[in-house]
Amino acid sequence: MTFAAVVDGLLPRALREPAETKSFDEFCDEYAPSTGPVRLGQWACVDGARRLGPQVRSYQATLALGDRTGTSRAAACGPVAALTEMLHERGVAVEMTAFHQLRAGDHTATFIRGSNGCRTRWAMGWSDDATESALRAVIACANRLIADS
Repeated sequence: MTFAAVVDGLLPRALREPAETKSFDEFCDEYAPSTGPVRLGQWACVDGARRLGPQVRSYQATLALGDRTGTSRAAACGPVAALTEMLHERGVAVEMTAFHQLRAGDHTATFIRGSNGCRTRWAMGWSDDATESALRAVIACANRLIADS
């Protein structure tokens, strides 16, 4: 079964052809690599705020870059912004230039196009949680950009 047959929605234009021609596993292997030097461990919003609406929140994550693992913190208006800030502090540039998220049955597929200033790559995150899907997409994009260095 192709990836496009699994995802029920309009994919970003640049990913439509590969989604129509690659199996689900082939598509995931390319756009959502499960290995790479950048890995995300624990993730949490740690400020305890219960207010609704846009606001700066405090996030904490366990991030690994190669064989170095540590705790990172960032204050940002959302989890994706916080994660990109944490990566930047560790020397991993990922500027998000496109974001597309859609439901796929019980899962959420998040597609991002990211740049490190020299190259641009599409990546995907896949999870039953929308936030986790987006965070996985950022990590996948970082790893794809590093692999192409």
